[in-house]
Amino acid sequence: MTESAPDPFAVWLPLARAHKTILTAVEAALKQAGLPGLDWYDLLWELECAGDAGLRPYELQEKLLLPQYGVSRLAERLAKSGYLTRQDCSGDGRGQVLLLTAEGAETRAQIWAVYSDTMQQTVTPHFSPGEARRLADLLGKLLRPLPADKI
Repeated sequence: MTESAPDPFAVWLPLARAHKTILTAVEAALKQAGLPGLDWYDLLWELECAGDAGLRPYELQEKLLLPQYGVSRLAERLAKSGYLTRQDCSGDGRGQVLLLTAEGAETRAQIWAVYSDTMQQTVTPHFSPGEARRLADLLGKLLRPLPADKI
């Protein structure tokens, strides 16, 4: 007797609901701490990872999965806050490179302290170390491309 295919909604709905619950808790903790939200963290993190080379707005768009106008608006807010600077791109008269400022790096670190603490409080108590590894392995499968014979 062969096992039937799993119901994708039996996986997706709890996953989506857990994701929403955890992100809501993180955003609430950030707000309570007087810090910007995760959208700011994500952009600051990508700029920090890019180092002195910075990133062009289209590169941020690819990494953040935001539409172009969303990246532009968010970058503008971060620039006004002093968390990033814009430099002209050599060889491209209209292009810009976005770079993280020291203040931006400090703010990212402050956000991370609250973010990671909230993740510890909302995720860690639910799993043993073995269960956490197994769940991470299972979820990692969703990130890998399927073999051609499975499509």
